[in-house]
Amino acid sequence: MKKNVIVLSVVLILIASVLFLTLLENERTEEEQTEVLTGNSLGEFITDEVYNSPNDGEIHYGVYFPDDFDSNKEYDLYITLPGYEGLYFQGVGANLQADDFALNAVRMRKDLIVVAPQLEDWEETSANQTIALIEYFKSNYNINKVFASGYSAGGETMSLVMEKRADLIDRYLQVSSKWDGDFEMTVENGVPVYFVIGQNDEYYGREPTKDAYLTLYSMYKRKGLSDEEINKILILDIKKREYFLERGFDNEHGGGGLIAYDEDIMKWLLND
Repeated sequence: MKKNVIVLSVVLILIASVLFLTLLENERTEEEQTEVLTGNSLGEFITDEVYNSPNDGEIHYGVYFPDDFDSNKEYDLYITLPGYEGLYFQGVGANLQADDFALNAVRMRKDLIVVAPQLEDWEETSANQTIALIEYFKSNYNINKVFASGYSAGGETMSLVMEKRADLIDRYLQVSSKWDGDFEMTVENGVPVYFVIGQNDEYYGREPTKDAYLTLYSMYKRKGLSDEEINKILILDIKKREYFLERGFDNEHGGGGLIAYDEDIMKWLLND
């Protein structure tokens, strides 16, 4: 009997220890949770900054500055727009949970300033706010090149930015999206554009992306560029289904987030 009591006591102690450790893990402070969310070990990624634009109102964004940031040095800027799940009404920092473009850019290049806006929609208002935010950083920091990406709804917004102010962008990556804007300013400024989408994208399909690529291609041809010259600044990358399945994704549109970890594509975008 005494032996059974001892065994039972040991079991209860073990159970209590497991419960205690579980509760301890769940009781992390908000600050610790933010560190995990924002990848604070990579540097100080601030999640809810607000720029009060005189013309475009409150613009919410997250931002990363290199650990050794020096206001006298020149930096490249990377701005990334998320899909629907990362918009501001989804919650502060939702964009950093919805995809990894911002955080993985920091892992690849710790010398970047990375801006991750949380906007309200994927239309004109958000396009104007994105432009205002880029202009703010170019006016207040020593910015060299500006790299941009837009995933899903964020790509629709960024295409409107390209319509209005392609001169602000040095390289653009459109992921699993469609082009809503006009093309003239992109061609006028010769901004390199990389289109990537799944061949069976469940939300947009591949045709709108293919049409945008062909439109830009024909405009460059009319401008007098050779095929070789065009291929240096315009890329169409339609991923086969195997690309997503091999990486554990059955859904090609949702699998667009994998592009954040595609080293070849991200190097094309972020290499200075």
